[in-house]
Amino acid sequence: MATERKPPRGTRKRDVPLTTDGIYAMALQLIDADGVEALTMRKLATALDANPMSLYHHVPNKDAVLRGVAHRVGSQFSAGQREDVPWQDQLRELARDFRELSYRHPKLMGYSFTRPDYVQPEDPFWQALIDILAAAKLPEEEIPRVAATLVGVFTGLLLGELNGALQRWATLPPAPSGPDGEAAPPPSKDVLDTMFNSALDAAVAGVENHVARVREGA
Repeated sequence: MATERKPPRGTRKRDVPLTTDGIYAMALQLIDADGVEALTMRKLATALDANPMSLYHHVPNKDAVLRGVAHRVGSQFSAGQREDVPWQDQLRELARDFRELSYRHPKLMGYSFTRPDYVQPEDPFWQALIDILAAAKLPEEEIPRVAATLVGVFTGLLLGELNGALQRWATLPPAPSGPDGEAAPPPSKDVLDTMFNSALDAAVAGVENHVARVREGA
């Protein structure tokens, strides 16, 4: 009995049309599963049931796909910003929301944090941070520098969490060893939460001190 031959890949009728946004969505699924390094245009085409060459009608290369995926994720960032609370609490909430986003897509965010262009002026995170610093009564010319410093603090800390460096540092001497002298165990999630909140408190205090110095010099 003859078996039915399937049409060549990329010629079968698809349930979802091949679009740029569809390419980004599938690329994100593959990155979440296997990481950025494992993503190739051929694997992406296979997952989309498409001829690899057809992808290039929508995106020029893998770097463009990664930029698109990062922008797609960043545009979905939503801080639960409340104007009826002090700016200090708004900043804490913004940082915690950003941390949650990082843990939803750790492989993508770990890659993005190493790139200087991953924050763009139109990103919701950056816009929210600018608004919070304006609410702190920082002079307009000071806001970009303070915002850049805070982004560096947040992303550096989160990158350390995502790649395991922070967990390892927390076990280095003089961390207490076990009863038989074995190395200290990695910190629990509750301990990591406390460490993040401590760094966040220090960042808030740093902004408060900066605002006070600016006012003294006015």
